[in-house]
Amino acid sequence: METFSVGHLPGITGVILAGGESRRMGCPKALLPYRGGRLIEAIYWQLSELFDEVIVVTNSPELYAFLPCRKVSDLYPGRGVLAGIQSGLHHSGFPRIFVTACDMPYLNRDLIRWLAALMGDNAALVPASDGGLEPLHAYYDKAALPSINAALASGVQRIVELFDRFPVRIVPAAEVAVLDPTFTSFRNINTPDDYCRLRDGERDHAPLVEAGTKCGQGLES
Repeated sequence: METFSVGHLPGITGVILAGGESRRMGCPKALLPYRGGRLIEAIYWQLSELFDEVIVVTNSPELYAFLPCRKVSDLYPGRGVLAGIQSGLHHSGFPRIFVTACDMPYLNRDLIRWLAALMGDNAALVPASDGGLEPLHAYYDKAALPSINAALASGVQRIVELFDRFPVRIVPAAEVAVLDPTFTSFRNINTPDDYCRLRDGERDHAPLVEAGTKCGQGLES
């Protein structure tokens, strides 16, 4: 495997999607206590080590005032992940974005760097895992915006429905597995059980759950 460069990846904005309703968790999962902070903070700091710009797409910017980055709203509120990707591309100060969700704490910096190097002239690059395509751990170029805008205007809400409308490179799961054999990078925290497994798996790290957060207290066992 090649040696990965250090420093920021040029021409790319890191985008964190924080627009979900967290119904299964019962509280905003982005704000769950994690490593002495909040879950979204861990993701933000990982992306800030990779990209010159990081933005959060959210329709509740007041919830994330503690993050030292821009918070931008959906231009198509209530239209799901596709609207979040569209907003990230629209507001990005660079031609490309790397998109991840606010509940994906297992990011692998070497994998993110490697994927960036594969994008070439494509409008999107999407890795696959043992569970299928991973469009929320993917790169998108502003060249995809016209197709995304047209899709949102016509009622389409799933990004994968657009992959025949612009050039997309799919990275097979077997190639991704060289850097992430268990596909841990793509796991997210959807339920209280997921959160407990996250907490239990990191006992050797800094305390994950601190007093003073109602949601975190409710998930203690």
